[in-house]
Amino acid sequence: MTRPSARHVLPGFTEGTASGHRSTDPYARLLRERIVVLGTALDETAANDVMAQLMLLEQHAPERDVSLCINSPGGSFHAASTLHDTLRYVTCDVETVCLGRAEGTAALLLAAGAPGKRLVLPGSRLVLRQPAWTEPVQGRASELAARAEEMDRLRARTAEMLARYTGRTAERVRADMERDLVLDAQAAVDYGLADRIVSHRKGAHAGTGPR
Repeated sequence: MTRPSARHVLPGFTEGTASGHRSTDPYARLLRERIVVLGTALDETAANDVMAQLMLLEQHAPERDVSLCINSPGGSFHAASTLHDTLRYVTCDVETVCLGRAEGTAALLLAAGAPGKRLVLPGSRLVLRQPAWTEPVQGRASELAARAEEMDRLRARTAEMLARYTGRTAERVRADMERDLVLDAQAAVDYGLADRIVSHRKGAHAGTGPR
């Protein structure tokens, strides 16, 4: 099993409070505003990080929306499936926002956001692609055959999920994933991966709010 990649640690800073000063970091500050960032490739560590934050925010205020900001090249289907199920599990609406790129499984997460609250910035780049093994495949012929069957199942599952969120047929989605389908912001909206393009925070929150 491959080890998760190292996380980039942002520098901390000190902010004033009514009782004095406290040390914090950008991610902690964003979390207080109910903003969660997925800014790495998707592996089990990234999935656990985001999942824990979503469940914490749900516990604090289950009626308030959470924003999941995505800038990711994608990665493990199983990690993405964990996050996908968490999005469906929490009671608060999860707004998804593509801030740069959402490729492969990251595009699936963007599409799985709350209806009407799936946003892309004008310069966003989205890519539909088939799930792939994240580590070398080796073993006996029977093991390789089992792996191939599992990969076919994951591809079919991905196509079914994307079809549900985009309104397209699973057959069409699977055909589009055969070769990387690259979409700009408008194409992503036209395809059904996102609901609208926004260029600033005011536009992102127009017409949205708690359920």
